[in-house]
Amino acid sequence: MAQDDSIFIGASRKPDDSYQRPEELLLKYGNRHGLVTGATGTGKTVTLQILAEGFSNAGVPVFCADIKGDLSGISMIGEAKDFLTARAEAIKLDPYEFQEFPVIFWDLFGEQGHPIRATISEMGPLLLSRLMNLTEAQEGVLNIAFRIADEEGLLLLDMKDLQSLLANIADRADEIGTRYGNITKPSVGAIQRSLLVLEQQGGNHFFGEPALKIADIMRTTRDGRGAINVLAADKLMMNPRLYATFLLWLLSELFEVLPEVGDPDKPKLVFFFDEAHLLFDEAPKIVVDRVEQVVRLIRSKGVGVYFVTQNPLDVPETVLAQLGNRVQHALRAYTPREQKAVKTAADTFRPNPDFNCATAITQLGTGEALVSTLEAKGVPSMVQRTLIRPPASRLGPITPQERQKLINESPVAGQYDQTVDRESAFEMLQKKALKAQEQAQQQANTGGGSGWTIPGFGNDAPAPSGRNTGTAPRPRTSNRQTVTEAALKSVVRSVGSSVGRALVRGILGSLKKGF
Repeated sequence: MAQDDSIFIGASRKPDDSYQRPEELLLKYGNRHGLVTGATGTGKTVTLQILAEGFSNAGVPVFCADIKGDLSGISMIGEAKDFLTARAEAIKLDPYEFQEFPVIFWDLFGEQGHPIRATISEMGPLLLSRLMNLTEAQEGVLNIAFRIADEEGLLLLDMKDLQSLLANIADRADEIGTRYGNITKPSVGAIQRSLLVLEQQGGNHFFGEPALKIADIMRTTRDGRGAINVLAADKLMMNPRLYATFLLWLLSELFEVLPEVGDPDKPKLVFFFDEAHLLFDEAPKIVVDRVEQVVRLIRSKGVGVYFVTQNPLDVPETVLAQLGNRVQHALRAYTPREQKAVKTAADTFRPNPDFNCATAITQLGTGEALVSTLEAKGVPSMVQRTLIRPPASRLGPITPQERQKLINESPVAGQYDQTVDRESAFEMLQKKALKAQEQAQQQANTGGGSGWTIPGFGNDAPAPSGRNTGTAPRPRTSNRQTVTEAALKSVVRSVGSSVGRALVRGILGSLKKGF
C-alpha cells in the first residue's frame, strides 16, 4: 500500500503472473509531469480517476476535463462490484475502502457547472489568433489593436469591446499605420467575421466577467483534501479549438500567477489535459514552442501537467521529453502508424528484462498498463506490467439531480453565475462618439458667424458684397470634410494617452519581445 508520501497506482505482475509489488507515484515528483496513453476502452479514464483520488487525499487540488461525463462519479462514494473486489484482492488492496471526493463542477457554457470566464485582455492576441485561425497579416492587426488598447487605457473584457476597438482602428488606419504598420479594412473585416463565428460557437459565454480566479481551483477542504475541479467538456468538444485554447490559457495563467517554489514535497496543483492531441493538431510552431516552454518551467511553480491521449505520437517529442511519470495502456498495432506508436511508446520506457515492452503493449488487458514513475533522485523506474487499482469513488457518471445538488452546495456557488458588464472599451468609445456628435451639433447650430450663403445648408444670409449678379451663386465643390465628419473620424484620437499600467495578459498572449 502507498505511504503518506506517495500514491498507490496498482501492483506489478511477477514472472509467475501474480501481482505483488506495489507501484507508486512519489508525491515529491508529482510536479515532474506525466503521460497516460492507450486505445479507447483500455482504462485511461479509470487511471485518471485513481490518480485524481490519490492527489486529492494527499491535499493536492486537481483540475481535469470530463470528456464523456464518466469522471463525474468521483464525487460520489463507490459501490462494491464483483470485478472491482476481485481486482482489489488480486493486488492485495486490503482494506478496499470506498469514499466520495470534494468536487467542483465547471462548464464554459454554464450548463453542467459553474461558468468559467476569461477577459479578452487575459487571453491575449496570440491565443485569440490561434482560436480564430487568423493569417499572419490578420494576427498583426490584432496585435496592433491590443497595443492601442494598452496605450489608450481601453479595457478589453468581452467580445463587443474587441469588435468596437477593431472598428475604431479601421477608421483611424492612416493615423495608426504611420506608427505600427499598414492596417487594411479587409484584414479587420476578416477578424470581425471570425469573431462572429466564435460568438456563434459560444465564445460570448466564455469572454467576460467575473473572470475565473486561480485561487478558486486551488481549494482544499477542512479535512485537508484537495478539491477536484471537473470541467464538463462533452459540449465543449464540439469546438475542439476553443477547448484547447482555454486549457492552454489556463496553463499560462497558472504560470504567471503562481510563485516559484522549486521542488515542493507535493504539488500545489495537478492539471490533467484529456484529449491532449487537440492542443497540438494544426498548431503553429510558435504555439508548440510556448507549450513546451510552459511545461518545462511550470514545474518550478509546483504544478504537475499530465497529458491524457490515445497515442503517444500525439504529443511532440520536445514536450514528451518533459514527462517523467508514465502509464501506458494497451495499443493496437494493425496499421503502420499504430506500429510506429507502439515502438515509440516502448522506446520511452526503461527496459525490463522480464518481458518485451513492445509486445506487452499489444497484449495488455483492460485495466492493465505499463507503469514507470520517477524514483529516488528523479530517475525513471524500470517499466512494470501493472494492474491498476480499482477506484474508491463511483465508477461511471452521476445523475443530473446529483450534479445540480453539488453545484448548489459548491464553495463557489453564486460567485460566477451572473455576468457582470462594467464600463470598458465598448462603453468608453460609445461615450466619446456621442460627446463628439453633440459638440459637432452645437457648432453647426451656432452657424460660425461667417455670413456666407452655402446652398443646401439652410442658411438664408445674403451673398458677399459685390457678388450679387442677380443669379443664384453656383455651389462650391470641396474635398474638405464637414465638421461632423471630421469630429466623428477623429473621436477616439482624444480618448487619452496611456493611462495606468498596461493590461495584464497571460504569458502566451502578452505583447512581449520574441513574439
